[in-house]
Amino acid sequence: MFDLANFLDLLSCFKYHYLHKENANLKGTKRMRISKRAQAVPPSATIAVTSLAKELKAKGVDIVGFGAGEPDFDTPDYIKDAAIKAIKAGKTKYTAAAGVIELRTVIAEKLRKENNLDYTPDQIIVNIGGKHSVYEAMQATLDPGDEVILPVPYWVTYPEAIKLAGAAPRIIQPDKVNSYKITPRQLEEAITEKTAMLIINSPNNPGGFTYTPEELAGLAKILEGTKVVVLSDEIYEKLIYGDTKFVSFASLSKDAYDRTLTLNGLSKTYSMTGWRLGYAAGPLEVIKAMGRLQSHMTSNAVTFVQYAAVAALTDPTADETIEKMRVEFERRAKYMAQRLNSIKGVECCEPTGAFYCFPDVSSHYDRTINGVKIGGSMDFAKALLEQADVALVPGLPFGCDGNVRLSFACSIKQITKGLDRLEKWLSQ
Repeated sequence: MFDLANFLDLLSCFKYHYLHKENANLKGTKRMRISKRAQAVPPSATIAVTSLAKELKAKGVDIVGFGAGEPDFDTPDYIKDAAIKAIKAGKTKYTAAAGVIELRTVIAEKLRKENNLDYTPDQIIVNIGGKHSVYEAMQATLDPGDEVILPVPYWVTYPEAIKLAGAAPRIIQPDKVNSYKITPRQLEEAITEKTAMLIINSPNNPGGFTYTPEELAGLAKILEGTKVVVLSDEIYEKLIYGDTKFVSFASLSKDAYDRTLTLNGLSKTYSMTGWRLGYAAGPLEVIKAMGRLQSHMTSNAVTFVQYAAVAALTDPTADETIEKMRVEFERRAKYMAQRLNSIKGVECCEPTGAFYCFPDVSSHYDRTINGVKIGGSMDFAKALLEQADVALVPGLPFGCDGNVRLSFACSIKQITKGLDRLEKWLSQ
């Protein structure tokens, strides 16, 4: 069972891995050999925090969990009904590894209408969630010795998937004054003969920021004439706020289209995190390579989920359902950012997309709170959990030790309770 003690040990494990310390030397007991590859991969910080909050709540502990990377809304009934219908209709057998043609056709139509991207169904592959899309895309395009430009803050899975492909992350530190967004000049200075890929995640997890069309166009211009592949993770595309305008990177120009792998999925927009369905679109030769890998790794995504996804993307009530969720997230984003900025020593940009606030709390480092020295985001998260029953994700696994991530995929009531506890804890 997952309990508090285990989680606190896990935080120590994160710190151990992310600060690049050597593996412990196990002595005295014969153990099954673990590959160096597996030893080098730390556990997912975001999943650990979410699991902890759920486990402790189930035990009756009044935990406020800000770790969740999933909407707190239920999957719409029309999607559930489509899955049940597919099961009853016998849609439970193998499909083509890349996915059923019905779904890939619907995705192609969605990308054409909503993203101004002209892909054929053969240029689309359906994966088992967004992480699978990322992993497979990197396995298909990266070789040992390659470098991947990875702006901070980044989703915790990106650097691990890069290293598992034999490549190396080239970490870029954007200025928080620019909402942590990389500039064309920074991109140009980062490109070397080893550069094989640039990762763009907009709207961003964990940062909550979104690149403007003009900002993306500036980056696209720098890439012209290079061999750099762009992995554009657009899974939060419909969760945008205020006057924010979303644009797919591949739609910016023919050059951008030819060098971009567009990744998306149904987890966030349709509240289908546990259904595990993502997709990728891009140059035919890359999608075919991903399909060959997938044929040996997992075969197809779950068959009846694919038919549920067809319904998700085509139901006439889908836009209305998504908009209700988006409006509520926008309300929470404004409230959480306002509350965080009202706390002494906390700085937070108001999110323009996704469902995360990523405040800078580093002014509280080197303090001692209730006898605990706060040396960084790991210590901050551990002490807050132990002393105030609030679970959030430390920023170190995202590349920003000065920050912490709070998800507002929970009710205003829970957000208020958690921020009240945070404010009281920091005021000591």
